[in-house]
Amino acid sequence: MIKQVTGTWFEFQHHSKIEGTYWNPQLREMDDGQWRQLIRDMKAEGMEVLVLLATALDFKAYFDTDIYPRAELACTDPIGVLLSEAEAQNMKVFMSCGYYGDWNYPADNRQSAEVERRAFLAMEQICKQYGQYKSLYGWYLPDEAGVQGKMTDEFMDYINRYSAQMHKLSKEYKMLVAPYNTRLILPNDEYVAQLERLDCDFIAYQDEVGVQRCQVEELSKVYEGLKKAHDKAGRSKLWADIEAFSFEGKVYDSPLLAAPEERVRRQAEAVFPFVDRVLIYEYQVRLGRRAQ
Repeated sequence: MIKQVTGTWFEFQHHSKIEGTYWNPQLREMDDGQWRQLIRDMKAEGMEVLVLLATALDFKAYFDTDIYPRAELACTDPIGVLLSEAEAQNMKVFMSCGYYGDWNYPADNRQSAEVERRAFLAMEQICKQYGQYKSLYGWYLPDEAGVQGKMTDEFMDYINRYSAQMHKLSKEYKMLVAPYNTRLILPNDEYVAQLERLDCDFIAYQDEVGVQRCQVEELSKVYEGLKKAHDKAGRSKLWADIEAFSFEGKVYDSPLLAAPEERVRRQAEAVFPFVDRVLIYEYQVRLGRRAQ
């Protein structure tokens, strides 16, 4: 793995069935030992941080809960395997606290009182079942929003509400978000003021190269501006979420392929001088096919 990359998103099943065509079947059939080996492989390639995209998907859960029935996987205890092996490998895990509604409608999920009720209950139940693991480092909000120049009040309120719930569970937990439309952010004084009001420990901005909204050559300027804003605000740490995939055909409507390593290397090198950590989305796409 590219030396600048020290973290990755992690999934038991990719949320988009068409995108996960080449690797979801493998993930579904992996047993406990195979998942543990995958995590060991990630560690061997320099991964220190894992970000779980979903603890529940399509109204099925990856842990024992009365919120949803269990997902049908060969792995007996997906979240337990993830946290125990991550702890054995001295890795940190950000646990998802989203997708407790239809993942296709993130704005509705962010504003729904019922979705929030389910998500907060899931956070409590996960802490009760798995809170003994030191690898449970923090929480991640997958119902992402785009930033058009600045963050909306709705998105900021969503983050701060979930952070408040997180702190009720433990003052030690950290919050991670990964907004998109990164190239459209205006890192001016107004944006700095928003960062100052945001209760979030890490913001891993999506570079949007994989979804073809941004070119590798643009990244340095974009993240240099973000660094200046984050340094001035002095609150949320600046991370990068670089997209290590390509689409086989139409963007968002075809299978994901592992991007050529040379392209991913250039992405990582472009953002690395400006951020505290580089993560990829995501390691497991390499289980499928590679783009030519």
